Amino acid sequence: MNEASGFHTVRGYQLLEKNKKLLTPAMEDYLEMIYRNSLNYGYMRINTLSELLHVAAPSATKMVQKLNQYGLLNYQKYGIIFLTDAGAELGKYLLQRHNIIELFLTNLGVRENILVETELIEHSISISTLHKLDAFNEFLSKNPDILRQYEDFLNEK
Repeated sequence: MNEASGFHTVRGYQLLEKNKKLLTPAMEDYLEMIYRNSLNYGYMRINTLSELLHVAAPSATKMVQKLNQYGLLNYQKYGIIFLTDAGAELGKYLLQRHNIIELFLTNLGVRENILVETELIEHSISISTLHKLDAFNEFLSKNPDILRQYEDFLNEK
């Protein structure tokens, strides 16, 4: 039996996917946050990053050093972080992925813990499924009557 086929535990699926990914979920979170901040300011500071992600500054520094080794950012003394072109491109994708999932959950009617739900889903979703969610979101935006019917259906339950 092929290792990838059949049922596995959640951890089993995570281990199968791990070999396909360059970055860990934590690395993705850091890169996405750096990208978000860079959109407004062009750079990020270690202290700001650690505050936004609710981690200790030494932990943020360690992760930034790893991302620097991957060529995704440039880290300068005194805690200033600049994304490389590759880092900005990947950060843009990660933010788009987040927004697609968040919009999908909003369209589903999820109102509680939407950030937590989005964060949990974004690290395990495949690119093909993400494209389907994006297409579905677009379909709903072009067909608002269907979305209203769904919302009415939910309100009746």
